[in-house]
Amino acid sequence: MSKSEALIRVVVAYIVALLSAIIMVSFLDLGPLLMAIVMDVIGTLVIFGFGRYYGNSSFYDPYWSVVPPAMALFWMSVGSSGEVVLRELAVLGVIFYWATRLTLNWAYFWEGMNHEDWRYEMLRNRAPKIAVLTDLVAIHLIPTTIVFMGMLPVFAVFIMGSSPFSWIDILAVLVGVGAVSLQMISDFQLRAIAANKDSNESLAKGLWAWSRHPNYFGELGFWLSLFLFGISAHPSGWIWQILGVIGMTLMFLFASIPMMEKRSLERREGYQDVIDNVSMLIPLPPKRNS
Repeated sequence: MSKSEALIRVVVAYIVALLSAIIMVSFLDLGPLLMAIVMDVIGTLVIFGFGRYYGNSSFYDPYWSVVPPAMALFWMSVGSSGEVVLRELAVLGVIFYWATRLTLNWAYFWEGMNHEDWRYEMLRNRAPKIAVLTDLVAIHLIPTTIVFMGMLPVFAVFIMGSSPFSWIDILAVLVGVGAVSLQMISDFQLRAIAANKDSNESLAKGLWAWSRHPNYFGELGFWLSLFLFGISAHPSGWIWQILGVIGMTLMFLFASIPMMEKRSLERREGYQDVIDNVSMLIPLPPKRNS
């Protein structure tokens, strides 16, 4: 199967997931928060089914970036808070900037139906007897839950927000645009290094010389920007709005980064030297040239 045909099948899977979610919630009388939760879970289960059918859980990869803009548009359509249009437009702009970059980056690097994120196989192999459960929970439902928590500030903006546009919103825009731009630059630099097939060099150039995971730092910056929008719109709800930032940080620190580090140590000559001299996440001047 060609890559283009595989991408078409992924698009079809997401259309089916969306329609399934809409049909199911049409029979329920729920508020905007519960409705979004139900649709999110149904969509995740449908994509999980497609992944199992094709034997490739990377069907779920675009879910991370496709669902947030759809969820934001849904809350905008049902929300009664139309008093602070500038904030709503700003948060939509940041979300779509982030989602476009991340989705296109995935589509560029995904090789097709014969390519699955290596982390998924690693997770399933830890307990082969419950591989299907690991696939459903660890690869699909837990990330869906973390992303939903990250979107709670957007719920606050469209459904609960009435505070006037402020300097916090301006800061949120700067943080969000800066974070996504940092991710984009790190993508280009990573692509340039990966294209040099004859080189054994480790990732220690450009942004990667200041942080071993600048793309993850940018990702956390994006979710932080949504939190800033949320507390500007609804300051008293900061306790539940910050859950997403906490969840994302824990996931990167205790799951994504350790897995990436282990793989890089196995595959990249001299990566231990990078670990010894380059900051793990927050960009800092390297201790010395690695």
